[in-house]
Amino acid sequence: MAASGFQKWIITLTVILASLLELIDTTVVNVSLPQIMGNLGATLEDVGWVITSYSIANVVILPMSGWLANRFGRRSYFAFSIVLFTVASFFCGNAHTIWELVVFRFFQGIGGGALLGTAQAILLETWPKEQHGMAQALFGLGVVVGPTVGPTLGGYITDHWTWPWVFFVNLPLGVIALLLTLQYIKDGVHSNNPSSVDWLGIFLLIVAVGSLQFVLERGESEDWFETNYITVLSILAVVSGVIFIWHELRTESPVVNLRILKNRSLFLGMFTTFVLGFGLYGSVFVFPIFCQNLLGFSAQQTGMLLIPGGLSTIFMMPIVGKMLQRKVSPQIMATFGFSLFFLFTYTMSSSNLNSGESDFYLPLILRGIGMSFLFVPLTMLALGSLAPKDFHQGTGQIGRAHV
Repeated sequence: MAASGFQKWIITLTVILASLLELIDTTVVNVSLPQIMGNLGATLEDVGWVITSYSIANVVILPMSGWLANRFGRRSYFAFSIVLFTVASFFCGNAHTIWELVVFRFFQGIGGGALLGTAQAILLETWPKEQHGMAQALFGLGVVVGPTVGPTLGGYITDHWTWPWVFFVNLPLGVIALLLTLQYIKDGVHSNNPSSVDWLGIFLLIVAVGSLQFVLERGESEDWFETNYITVLSILAVVSGVIFIWHELRTESPVVNLRILKNRSLFLGMFTTFVLGFGLYGSVFVFPIFCQNLLGFSAQQTGMLLIPGGLSTIFMMPIVGKMLQRKVSPQIMATFGFSLFFLFTYTMSSSNLNSGESDFYLPLILRGIGMSFLFVPLTMLALGSLAPKDFHQGTGQIGRAHV
């Protein structure tokens, strides 16, 4: 049931704040890895597991978030995820060895991965259907700006404090998000408790997605299929993935409802969202590495380069939401957004070792504007035709496409 007035806006603030915890953390740690490596006496290969463990936990829990929200109630599940993320952040900052940090990052990834899809489902149920465009625009501020702000925040913390504060900054935000959740978020009217637990589906999902993510994260450093265990995990990912799909389409209470992909709009929306996520997160990860490792920029200097693009997204998102409310075609807006993103990639392709800061501002602003014209229309196209009872499963699928 849609909310109104103060309650609608405070719920919106709550879910965006919780989502930012997850989204900023996907990039904030990256610029601190050299300091973590030196402080904990880890090798470059060891410190890579700080990112890998978080990513594996993310991609495993995201597809299950809709089922878990229905099983335990979205309010309880959302609150538990915030608690798990916040507590794990505390232990990450207090880790004394690299492997302690890797373990706590895994639990942080489980809590964080659950926040994104659940937050979006809560937002869609909170806002009236005719205002979903504006709701998605506000949510998109976090999705697009979070990974952009992460390197800036991480760079500032790394240059002025010590690496544990990369994790400690999550604590006050987590506490605020938890209190707001307990006070204002209620269980949805469309939540339902599955009659049985799909244990086989859960096991196959963990094996398939976990193996695939491990291969993608570690394959390059291990020389891909020249390493035996990479080959074994690749075969395991394919076999368990095929069995998982077959099982989920046959069972009555699937952990991931693949049947909703028969909805053509959702399927096409997932595919184009994957392209969007690939471009967004690919450029967010590659650009800081290029600037720091090849151009010699500091972590904070690199982060500051991303600010104008983030501000352009913040400015454009509400405008895009208003345009959708006035029935401007989402297809036309998405086409315009892709055009701007292609222009961004074309301009950036001419970058070289002589490039300076001034060469990057305009392309990054184009990317920021383009992303605002992509995220909201694509999400609306994907989720707009779903019934409210399918919001949790639908947002879980869209969240997986982003990752």
